[in-house]
Amino acid sequence: MVESGAYPLFPQRTRFYLCQPCRGKRLERRLALHLEKVSHLKTFTGHGDGCVTVNDRRYEQAVVVTARTVQTDWPATDFASLTAEHFDYFIEMQPEVLLLGTGKQQQFAHPQLYQNLMQAGIAVEFMDTPAACRTYNILVAEDRKVVAAVLP
Repeated sequence: MVESGAYPLFPQRTRFYLCQPCRGKRLERRLALHLEKVSHLKTFTGHGDGCVTVNDRRYEQAVVVTARTVQTDWPATDFASLTAEHFDYFIEMQPEVLLLGTGKQQQFAHPQLYQNLMQAGIAVEFMDTPAACRTYNILVAEDRKVVAAVLP
């Protein structure tokens, strides 16, 4: 269940197919979406003002989500206080891409803060938290090695 006031996100592994054209004078094509939940993966199931939900569990602090884990030990508290050490936290995880959810608005950190990640071949993407949640769900459904770090 998604908490009231939170916005639901569609789970990954959505199948797409085109329906048969409607009978009548006009031909129409419709796109049907079918949800296929993968319960063994950690996915965002909602987001709201100052919180996210992962597999229906609510978090009101900074969280780091991978396909198998949810970590709450990342010491970041807000975007303005990010340091190079906050970004170095992700080097050992060796993701293909780090998605940083920066809150309600998209913000960009200075490249010097995450240069160690770039040197390690890790792509870093900054986006608002709802976009980071949606993008993470898509990438994890594609079996990509992705990490989402979401700030409240």
